[in-house]
Amino acid sequence: MKKFYQLIQKNLRPSRLAELFQKKYSTVDELPLITISREKGSGGRPTAYLLAKKLGTPWKVYHKEIVDDIAEETHLEKKLIQEVDEHKIPLIEETIADFFGKRYMTFNNYHQHLIKILSAIGQLGYSIIVGRGAQNLFPHALKVRIICEMEQRIKWMMEFEKMSRYKAIKVISESDEKRLEFEKAIFNHDLRKAHHYDLVIRTGPNLSIEDAAEAIVKLAKRRFRL
Repeated sequence: MKKFYQLIQKNLRPSRLAELFQKKYSTVDELPLITISREKGSGGRPTAYLLAKKLGTPWKVYHKEIVDDIAEETHLEKKLIQEVDEHKIPLIEETIADFFGKRYMTFNNYHQHLIKILSAIGQLGYSIIVGRGAQNLFPHALKVRIICEMEQRIKWMMEFEKMSRYKAIKVISESDEKRLEFEKAIFNHDLRKAHHYDLVIRTGPNLSIEDAAEAIVKLAKRRFRL
């Protein structure tokens, strides 16, 4: 976690969080941001890291485990918020207030920390956020959804996670249910609906992780004029 926090300090950049605030904060630049929603076993996380490699410095990946770790360690959250330009800190609170309203106050402490962390990471720019419903917070982001046929997901889980077919099916089914519940509870969205994304990619025998990353790179370069 120490290395991750040092990474944040090194690469921090001001950014407008959402188009909702472009009138209020017209002087704040939108920096590139990519969100990746994915099905378990579809290759979403390796695609994200390959994408960051292809895009090069200063692009960084923030996946579920990293975001969760920061949300659970509140002192790291405070350090992250403190590193944001003080003039941009109100954007975090306003994003939360405008998006969630009074509903935010009903969330438990963990989810409140989680949403603040996602909002703060959105300030970095050149970030690839994997999971956690991040596509719902940042209208200007390039929003990607990666899916895969069930049989292929099972095969990849068995091959790369070294588990039995029974275990793979169980893990995938539980993951699909939990992710759907999370998205509905926090953002009131169905993550399976394609219109929430700019690009939906179905990986499998005819479309590899390399292919997926390359497609996203081309779109990102055009979208953000890289």
